Amino acid sequence: MKKIKTNDFHKMVGYQIYPKSFKDTNGDGIGDINGIIEKIPYLRELGIDFIWINPIYKSPQVDGGYDISDYQVIDEMFGSLEDFKKLLDKAHENGLKVIMDLVVNHTSDQHPWFLESQKSKDNPYRDYYLWEDASPNQMPNDWISFFGDSTWAYDEKTKQAYFHVFAKEQPDLNWKNPKVRQEIYDMIRWWLDLGIDGFRLDAISHIQKMPWNYKIKSWKGDGPWVPFMNVAGIETYMSDLKAIFDEYGALTVGEASGVRSKQAPDWTDEAGYINMIFELEHNVRKSNGNGQGSIYGYKKVIMRWQEDLLERGWNALYIENHDQPRSIDTFGDGSIESAKALAVSYMLLRGTPFIYQGQEFGMTNFPFTDAKQLRADEIKKKYEMLMTELSANQALAEVTQNSREHSRTPMQWDNSKNAGFTSGQAWMEINPNFSVISSRTNQELIELYKKLIELRHQEPAISEGSIKFHFKRHPQVLVYERAEFLIIVNLADKKAHLDFTKIDSFTDSSAESSVINYQQVLGSSNQKFQEKMVLSAWEYRVYKK
Repeated sequence: MKKIKTNDFHKMVGYQIYPKSFKDTNGDGIGDINGIIEKIPYLRELGIDFIWINPIYKSPQVDGGYDISDYQVIDEMFGSLEDFKKLLDKAHENGLKVIMDLVVNHTSDQHPWFLESQKSKDNPYRDYYLWEDASPNQMPNDWISFFGDSTWAYDEKTKQAYFHVFAKEQPDLNWKNPKVRQEIYDMIRWWLDLGIDGFRLDAISHIQKMPWNYKIKSWKGDGPWVPFMNVAGIETYMSDLKAIFDEYGALTVGEASGVRSKQAPDWTDEAGYINMIFELEHNVRKSNGNGQGSIYGYKKVIMRWQEDLLERGWNALYIENHDQPRSIDTFGDGSIESAKALAVSYMLLRGTPFIYQGQEFGMTNFPFTDAKQLRADEIKKKYEMLMTELSANQALAEVTQNSREHSRTPMQWDNSKNAGFTSGQAWMEINPNFSVISSRTNQELIELYKKLIELRHQEPAISEGSIKFHFKRHPQVLVYERAEFLIIVNLADKKAHLDFTKIDSFTDSSAESSVINYQQVLGSSNQKFQEKMVLSAWEYRVYKK
């Protein structure tokens, strides 16, 4: 593994791969490691610098691979360790780095540690997990998990309950136990010694918990999860992890709910624990209940995180991932024009952008019509629960509206059988629009992403420059300066008016940012910069002095 030089990642662009749905090469309907190898030329041509691969470890797949039963074994559905080594070699030969998901808040309940832990109270592995006295009707406290049930699962054999912040099949590890920490640190070194380039730290802010007697103060928003989000004391564990990452020069990005924008610089500046952090706030929905994203809400979150990390720290930028519906339908109107506007809105911000598979050519949400099309266990359970009070159609609409199922449908490579994803029966139904939306059809959007990536690679103002927002209260237009660049994006399907004469720096001809000097470098159409402008629906413009 070649060490990441200081701030090299500022110029980089990442590409997220959900391997189960990326590319199948053996006809079993499930994406595999060899499928990723096959598509390395595609990724290289796109221009990205590294790939983040969602979990491919051995797993019962209760939670899409985030329930790991062996950290050092590749699940056979994806291939073998030898296949993975070939992937590393192929990626590195093509100048691409590879980072993996690091899931160390919890394991699967099928992990050997937990199977031993369950056997008895005096088992050597008992305190690898969090066990407390309980009864079937009396749990240690009233905390609830991210999946909506109790954080405790009762074990009849030992008359105790174990703690889990996700599914009951995902028991939380006891980070207070030095033996657990050493097991994790050894595993991390093993993968880095193998040659991977870093990690995306999954759910890392949950590894420290409040005392069990902590009382929930609010059941609204993220109030119920305060007892296990970025709790004081986590600094010790994160510092240990940082020491290992620094030793190897690893590239690291954190998923850390509960870490606010004001706290993020401490996590991601040069003395911080990780290189960059995903904010988990921008998927704001309108109050009308139809699942449509709030552009103004998205804009406010983006501006706050950009400004709070301006002096110190670094953002990991994204508009899609494996846990959210497709952005083209959430914040756009399903059109390629809206996908282009969304791309420009985030790809030139201050931070390291990530592109989620299929985003680069406009994959859309799946048109669910039957509960049999659902795959995620927690979605199926929610559907069954809703069926007690809603009709089948209403229940299906409710569970799929903001579902992560949309982003996990197989990649639409072309318009051949099964969208070029598999020669067999796909593990999940393929979106029927693959004949018109694929990596072969929407070249305009792909070419735009290539240009945006090129700007990040070539322009220090984009990779390193400051950022300043204008028209902050405008409900649909995002406007920001990156040193000599000016980015203007209309994030709505209606016209917008802007008047730059109201901004001093754009009216003073002696000022450095004089409007006279702007030349367009990207845009929906060729337009000279004017002090007063009318933007058409989903129009974007990028100017340079």
